[in-house]
Formats: sequence, C-alpha cells, structure tokens
Amino acid sequence: MKKAKRLAGLEKRKAISGYIFIAPFIIGFLVFMVKPFIDSLLMSFQLVELSGDGYTRTFNGFTNYNYVFNVDSEFNRLLTEEMIRMVIYTIAIIVFSFFISIILNQKFKGRGLVRAVFFLPVILSSGVILGLEDNNQYMQVMKDTVEATTQGISVSAAVESILRTMDIGGAVFDKVFEVIDNIYDVAISSGMQIIIFLSGLQTISSSMYEAASIDGCTKWESLWKITFPMISSLFLVNWIYTVVDFCMRSDNQVISRVQFTMITNLRYDYASAMAWIYFAVVVVFVGITSLIISKVVYYND
Repeated sequence: MKKAKRLAGLEKRKAISGYIFIAPFIIGFLVFMVKPFIDSLLMSFQLVELSGDGYTRTFNGFTNYNYVFNVDSEFNRLLTEEMIRMVIYTIAIIVFSFFISIILNQKFKGRGLVRAVFFLPVILSSGVILGLEDNNQYMQVMKDTVEATTQGISVSAAVESILRTMDIGGAVFDKVFEVIDNIYDVAISSGMQIIIFLSGLQTISSSMYEAASIDGCTKWESLWKITFPMISSLFLVNWIYTVVDFCMRSDNQVISRVQFTMITNLRYDYASAMAWIYFAVVVVFVGITSLIISKVVYYND
C-alpha cells in the first residue's frame, strides 16, 4: 500500500514537472497565438475587402475554399508535390539520423566534437544566423567558386545516367537521386533527431548487449532485436517533429504560395483558406501515420 502511494506521488511529481516545462509554450500560445489563430479561421469563411479606412469582413461561407479547390489549380499541384516531398525527406532524415546516432553512440576519440559538429546545423539554421547565411554574398561567391571548379562532375548524376542507359530507374529512382543530391539539406535537418535518438540509445543497458552476445547474437541481430525495439517510441517522436519542421521550411512552396497571395495580392481571405487547408491536410497526415507507427512501438515500462 505504501509502495503504491509512493509510486503515485512520484508520477504526480513527474506530471507537475512536465507541466512546468511546457508552461512557457502554453502561456505564449494563449497570449500571442490564440487571437490570430481564430481570426485566420474566421477570415477563411469571409470576404475581406481592403480600403483606405481599413478593411471590411463579410461572411461568404465556403466560397474561398471552393475557389482554392476548383479554381486555383496551382495550389493543388503545389500541395500534392509538397506532401510527396515531405514523406520522402522525412523518411530520409529519420533513417539518416538513426544510423548517425548509432555511430555517434560508439566510443571513440573526439566523440564530443563529432557530436557537436552534427548538432551545429541546428544552431546555424535558426533565426538570425539563417538569415545571415542566406544573404551572405561571401558564402554565395564561395558556392559559385566550388561549382565552377568541380566542372560539373557529379557521382550521383553519373550513376543515374548509367542506370537510365540500362533502362533501370523510373520515378522512384528520380526521388532517390533527388535526396542524394540534396544530402546537405538532409544532414542539416537531422541535428535534433540525432540528439533524440542518442538520448534513447544511452538508456539501453550494456548488459542487454552482453547477454545477447553470449547467446550468439550478432551485431546485426542486436540492432533489430534490442536497439530498434528499445528506442522505437522515439521514431514516433522524431516522425512528428520532422513533419512539423518540414512544414515550416523556408523553401516550402505551399507556404510561399500562401504568402504571395496574402502579401502581394492582398487576398487575406484566400490566403487564410489555403493555410487552413494545408494545416488540415498535415494534421490528418500526422494523425494517420502516428496511429500506424504507434501500433509497432514498444514501450519499456
């Protein structure tokens, strides 16, 4: 009885600590995000007309959504392409970060430095530093110089050419080579996922691997029968994180379309409808895929 009470008290303290940890986000969301969130939803069902005195909002039902789905074919095309690209890059990022985290979890000299190198893109790809990188003329000159000195040599392009000559390939290979050609984007987007996987790998007791080795289990078998199940819950975490992170990328064509419609064309109503459609599609996608992944997740209680 006393043990049960102690466990209940421990769980309660953990819950309180968790709420304290997320309290800044909850407060920030309630103070800064709720009103724009509601206004955007209302605008998607309204006709917003700008004038010198401000703007007027008139309810027009599903007119904006009908326009987006049945008139603006460009948005539908971009939405389809971005969702396909999101699936491909999310899988590539998770696979890359998983195997890199396994390598970084090994004991070798300079491990701390190597870990820092892989986490550095998370810092460099945030806020002001990202803007400096994008607008840095010196970095652009360096990029042009590298491209000029390589004389157009590309290993992936050569392999792709050979496969096409042999009538091997197709749409799948096109996507694979696209990911290979953009391996820098995959690596720079994998820093946080690597850290999450590393935190899970370090909780696995070495005695489990020792016992498996004594029973004749190979490294490959240990990977799939010990490592993978023990950190399978983190695949779900990284999947959701990567999908959400992809939706906020600066090169997201759907977001660029929404911004163009809102800022350049000054159509806040259409832009709001586009944004909510994209939001709904992503939420449904995350919900379905998370449900599927959770069916094979092992929780070590």
